[in-house]
Amino acid sequence: MKNHISFLLIFITISFVSCAQQVESEVKVENPKNLNYTTELVVKDLNIPWGITFLPDSSILITEKSGELILFKNNKKIKITGLPEIYNRGQGGLLDVIIHPKYKENGWIYFSYASEQGEGNGGNTAIMRAKIDGNKLVNNQLLYKAEPNTTKGQHFGSRLAFDNDDFLYFSVGDRGNRDENPQDITRDGGKIYRLNDDGTIPTDNPFVNEPNAKKAIYSFGHRNPQGMFKHPTTGEIWTHEHGPQGGDEINIIKKGLNYGWPKISYGINYSGTSFTEHTSLPGMEQPLFYWVPSIAPSGFAIVSSDKYPDWKGSLLVGSLKFQYLERLVLDKDKVIKREKLFEGLGRVRSVRQGPDGYIYVGIENLGIVKIVSKL
Repeated sequence: MKNHISFLLIFITISFVSCAQQVESEVKVENPKNLNYTTELVVKDLNIPWGITFLPDSSILITEKSGELILFKNNKKIKITGLPEIYNRGQGGLLDVIIHPKYKENGWIYFSYASEQGEGNGGNTAIMRAKIDGNKLVNNQLLYKAEPNTTKGQHFGSRLAFDNDDFLYFSVGDRGNRDENPQDITRDGGKIYRLNDDGTIPTDNPFVNEPNAKKAIYSFGHRNPQGMFKHPTTGEIWTHEHGPQGGDEINIIKKGLNYGWPKISYGINYSGTSFTEHTSLPGMEQPLFYWVPSIAPSGFAIVSSDKYPDWKGSLLVGSLKFQYLERLVLDKDKVIKREKLFEGLGRVRSVRQGPDGYIYVGIENLGIVKIVSKL
């Protein structure tokens, strides 16, 4: 009898987990019935435009993963010199770029990149700030360098965002060290970090008083976040991250919390085997949304512009795998609808809403496109 009861409990548990996964994945992606927008090529002939940001004079700063920083101004591409040495390996290279919220006053730009600096072979994610003088970076300041270096080519992160208090957030992926880095706050990798804008550690960071902890950590248990933005209404930092086979996630980042990787996941190994039997555990956060199957998300924005009245409040996520832009419709913090936009345009790497209100999308082996009305 006890065996029968135990079997029944196991069956109920498995069924509950399966149903939970099924409910979320029932939000199937669909083609829009009426798409009122099209794309217009703004910057052509780019390979992997990993990051894009906008200067006050309407020029665009673009990072090429291979290690070029490009200023697009007056319809011309200008190469900005003075970058640090870039470790271009696998998913690593020159990554994201943003400007300080008070750029007009201080002129600081911030960028993430893979760096060989430090001990050991290989590289890891670094964060630097600098200013532009003419066509050259000056006053370069290294704000953070993740350790240790490794020759593995995967999971560098690394998106950047400022919050309403001018704290700088950035992501570093688990660097292919799944079983050690993400759950250990004494190690870099698999984390979201928070710094003051000058690179110092905020005194109220969650682990500043923990012995041997990496003091810049803000949240942990992440795999490889390659999407990040500040919510325009709440001021919260939202991210998305790559899962393994299945289990890409959207998360709202909270101070000091554990987002579970790899203890919990809605994905499996690429070989088809399981690495965890848990999709939830006490003390670990559930994602706002997850994708099964994975779309390989990169680039992330929320539409707040009046340029797209029927999209306002929607999330836009680039898909590397399926080569489309995905729109997710929210009801509060729940995804109720998914649409695939501009299918076949190419591998979407970066998504930003510009200060002019238009959405700009970086497409690999194409360039930067702007989403405009068909009318």
